[in-house]
Amino acid sequence: MMPRALCPTGLSAPVGPYSHAVLGGEQIHVSGLLALAEDGSLVGANDAEAQARHIFALLSRILEGVGSDLRHVVKLTFFLTDLQDRFALNQVRSEIFGEWRPASTLVQVAGLIGDGTLMEIEAIATLAESPVS
Repeated sequence: MMPRALCPTGLSAPVGPYSHAVLGGEQIHVSGLLALAEDGSLVGANDAEAQARHIFALLSRILEGVGSDLRHVVKLTFFLTDLQDRFALNQVRSEIFGEWRPASTLVQVAGLIGDGTLMEIEAIATLAESPVS
């Protein structure tokens, strides 16, 4: 199967030459997501918990669009401007994923696009037909 670009409705339009996600074989590679509303405005400016919740909701929407879901996420990469925000992020992540612990990387960065943007999250998931054991 040739890779297929995914740009689901309900997400802000990509700024630049990229797709929100790409389906390649049994994997879904999701570009870094920011807490942006469909109109491009920032959700939860300077609020790490609100941004994390919004980003995970966007990730869920992308995965559901190809018949997958958050239970099939195998890798997460977090980019934070302030490492103190990891506490709010981890709280939200624990609520969403429960006992499932995808592989993860957390990186502190000097800045992200947009004032008040605290985090960016990218992910790799499998299609729902590909059981994770």
